[in-house]
Amino acid sequence: MTQWVYGFGGKKTDGNATMKDLLGGKGANLAEMASLGLPVPPGFTICTDVCTYYYDNEKSYPAELKAQVEKSLKDVEAAMGCKFGDAENPLLVSVRSGARVSMPGMMDTVLNLGLNDETVVGLAKQAGDERFAWDSYRRFIQMYGDVVLGVDHHEFEDVIEHYKRDKGITQDTEITADGWKEIVGEYKEIVQQDLGRPFPSDPQEQLWGAIGAVFSSWMVPRAVTYRRIHEISDKWGTAVNVQSMVFGNMGETSSTGVAFTRDPSTGENYFYGEYLINAQGEDVVAGIRTPQSLTKYGREREGSNLPSMEEAMPEVFKQLEELRVRLEQHFKDVQDLEFTVQKGNLYLLQTRNGKRTAKAALKIAVDMVNEGLITEEQALLRIDPQALDQLLHPTLDPKAPKHIVTKGLPASPGAASGKVVFTADEAEAAKMPGKRLFCAVRKHRRRISTACTPPKVF
Repeated sequence: MTQWVYGFGGKKTDGNATMKDLLGGKGANLAEMASLGLPVPPGFTICTDVCTYYYDNEKSYPAELKAQVEKSLKDVEAAMGCKFGDAENPLLVSVRSGARVSMPGMMDTVLNLGLNDETVVGLAKQAGDERFAWDSYRRFIQMYGDVVLGVDHHEFEDVIEHYKRDKGITQDTEITADGWKEIVGEYKEIVQQDLGRPFPSDPQEQLWGAIGAVFSSWMVPRAVTYRRIHEISDKWGTAVNVQSMVFGNMGETSSTGVAFTRDPSTGENYFYGEYLINAQGEDVVAGIRTPQSLTKYGREREGSNLPSMEEAMPEVFKQLEELRVRLEQHFKDVQDLEFTVQKGNLYLLQTRNGKRTAKAALKIAVDMVNEGLITEEQALLRIDPQALDQLLHPTLDPKAPKHIVTKGLPASPGAASGKVVFTADEAEAAKMPGKRLFCAVRKHRRRISTACTPPKVF
């Protein structure tokens, strides 16, 4: 029988980092970290071959898939000591896409899958925090409604903004459990009105809906165009990663964040990243709260008065710093990782080789040779000759006086001038002969990036 599902964490891990073609980059690295004994929440990966089968067979699944998913889910239940869909002790999961290479257009993460009107009560009892449970429930409806059901996320955001305005509050953290209950009710009404059917309450229906949405995202126009430009085969397919939930929004001893083991812009060897206390992943990119630096050094560089993780959560930061070193030594490259802290316990949710600028790539390659991590030959092979062109792009004189209006994370090198737009569609619609456009702000990998390109006349 063909194996379509591969477990990681818990008692058994089926894959490793060499299996990216089959498990996708995310799934292969999760399996690798679990094999190393790192704190990875258990889960399973539906392999890329299922995606290929899905499109070769009129969007149907292999006959054995359902049984394999059920078995893997039971393994996760055993590892976590809870049951998927159980009203008293519910297991909740996240669902993420994961192709061999990262590409735009793929389905965003769905968190807290498995919540409904019954399991939310069980979650509240488990956590001893009704507000946390109902906040998690509204997050799930909002994410699932957006990325799986296709309801515009602004409709959900408007509900929260109207509620805060009516109550005279400014922060999501000020909304009570009763407030989130009211918002959940309005969210359900939005789904009913937009789709003509209720929000799915059966956890199994939720799970398979999310799995199908991941495979469907493989063929969205943005992903197809990206593959065509970069000569990536449509036959590669994407994997689906289903992972047990850990919560960064369970109070002041919980947090979530993203990090690079070195600065991806300059290559400087320090722990570069950001985190938020009492938050889940989407809070880092939502723009509602300002993320905080991981290190005191990073905070001082940014001129921030917000406490760094090194200062606010020193014990957890020490563990994370140790994992930073261990990951670099194992993978022999800069790692881009995601983490969650639940009530003081650290978990790694992902690692992958970090993308970097050409300037950073040169410095990192030289430094890693000097540190004995890689050979000179390996360092040379890591530098893309075409990337060296980036170093020749026109740039602003670093010594010139500047009037800085705002800052962002650059997605491409060089200096630019022109009209600012904020989406790719807006840029396409606005292009006119003789007009210059730059700096399309986009959401990318849990952070807001400013996609700048050199001046170009359309």
